[in-house]
Amino acid sequence: MSVLRGMLLAVMAGTIVLGTGGCSGMSRQGQNTAIGAGVGAIGGAVLTGGSTAGTIGGAAVGGIIGHEVTK
Repeated sequence: MSVLRGMLLAVMAGTIVLGTGGCSGMSRQGQNTAIGAGVGAIGGAVLTGGSTAGTIGGAAVGGIIGHEVTK
């Protein structure tokens, strides 16, 4: 099961990296918000064992942190 979880995490990380290429027209603050939300979602999912609430909470917290970093 841990191999499957590792592969899922790698696929999610790769998707985020490729998805940020579509952010080239966004402001720096918008990019940081999107990246923070993606990283937070992955972190929340990993820390809570894949729970939906943990993933959403992680995305929210990561998005806020990414938004505030640019200010």
